[in-house]
Amino acid sequence: MKLQQLRYIVEVLNNNLNVSQTAEHLYTSQPGISKQVRMLEDELGIQIFGRSGKHLTHVTPAGQQIIDIALEVMGKVDAIKAVAAEYTHPRKGTLNIATTHTQARYALPPVIKSFIQRYPEVSLNMHQGSPSQISELAAKGNADFAIATEALHLYQDLVMLPCYHWNRSLLVPPGHPLAALEQVSIQDLAAYPLVTYVHGFTGRSRLDNAFNKAKLKPKIVFTATDADVIKTYVRMGLGVGVLATMAYEATTDADLVAIPAAHLFKPSTTKIGFRRTSFLRSYMYDFIEGFAPHLTRDKVDAALQLRQQEEVDALFSSIELPIL
Repeated sequence: MKLQQLRYIVEVLNNNLNVSQTAEHLYTSQPGISKQVRMLEDELGIQIFGRSGKHLTHVTPAGQQIIDIALEVMGKVDAIKAVAAEYTHPRKGTLNIATTHTQARYALPPVIKSFIQRYPEVSLNMHQGSPSQISELAAKGNADFAIATEALHLYQDLVMLPCYHWNRSLLVPPGHPLAALEQVSIQDLAAYPLVTYVHGFTGRSRLDNAFNKAKLKPKIVFTATDADVIKTYVRMGLGVGVLATMAYEATTDADLVAIPAAHLFKPSTTKIGFRRTSFLRSYMYDFIEGFAPHLTRDKVDAALQLRQQEEVDALFSSIELPIL
């Protein structure tokens, strides 16, 4: 059994059982991958992949267990390399972050600017996507950190640490009837068309839950993953914007009126997550603490010693998180 063979079966799965695509990704030949996979199967005496002719069709039950272990092995190999790099080039490396547009655009810029100034020889890469895409990138090791708010059940393979709470504001053009109210109720809001996030993005579930609790149905006429797009359509008069308060910028959005809506919706919590098998470089600890100052190295290490996410949540339950 070779590490190369384990890497091949993991990458074949990551590339949806497409061996040609896997070969392109790994800069090798399709026959070479197929041969190594067959050799591993022969050595183990089982089929890892089911086949129809020359095509792989599915992962067998035994194959799935083997691939799961191979993922752990490859993670340990990466950790060994990271340990070596930590001692030979402590201020050099890469950092891959997977997150949503709202985090990338509004929460992370000052953190990233400070980090790059401190670690100019670390190459930082940002990957934006949906919660499921972010989860997949982190679980497969293509991202060191996942930063997310919504659909946290997707991140069960990661250690998720709480960073901050945030809530929403309503955005309307000047002169809008809602801007004249002392406090907007959920009934008031239900009377107007809404422009907000796509379901499954940036705390959208809090909006749905608030309307469901009031036994009302929101008139959602337009959704987007990008807060800047939402603001564009509010400016066009399409509806009332419901978006993260952090996405309203007093200077650039001076042509819109922001109405506080924290009383209408439960706050959301943004978390940062990483694989339990990861070896965190010193600069990774510093990035985490720069993003969430209460997540010190000692706290992160303590969380890593826990086996269940519920235990991690309990560890931080007494900490008062900042509100953005």
